[in-house]
Amino acid sequence: MYRMILVPIDVTEDVLTSNGLKHAVYLAKMSQAKLMLFHSVPDISKFSISYNYHYELLSSFADKAVERSKEELKVIAAKIDLPAEQVSYFVDYGTPRDKVLAKAKEIKADLIVIGSRHPSISTHLLGSTASGIVAHAPISVLVVR
Repeated sequence: MYRMILVPIDVTEDVLTSNGLKHAVYLAKMSQAKLMLFHSVPDISKFSISYNYHYELLSSFADKAVERSKEELKVIAAKIDLPAEQVSYFVDYGTPRDKVLAKAKEIKADLIVIGSRHPSISTHLLGSTASGIVAHAPISVLVVR
């Protein structure tokens, strides 16, 4: 049924990661799909410009965050109960919603599985990232709580 499942992972949110990943692994096993774990380190350049912080310092923090995120995804990927050739991971830098949608298009994903927080008045029914992905994705999105 599925060939490529993209799983956006927030490495700072264990519960969101765990819930979404369980469903994605189950679907990958059922359909022999490949699974790509994906994390986007938020873009801090606007913060830097708005508050006159030193860009090089913030950029070095961003580089470290990308490397740390790669290591965390590597650990998560290694624990997944699928053959290694079915699991990959990727870290990018930028707005999570936009980067997830771009990566889904790039890898020709046919499903995005994403964890979401419980709704609140400020995020309506979904978290802001999940909501943006659902609103703009040209493919199916499974939101897991």
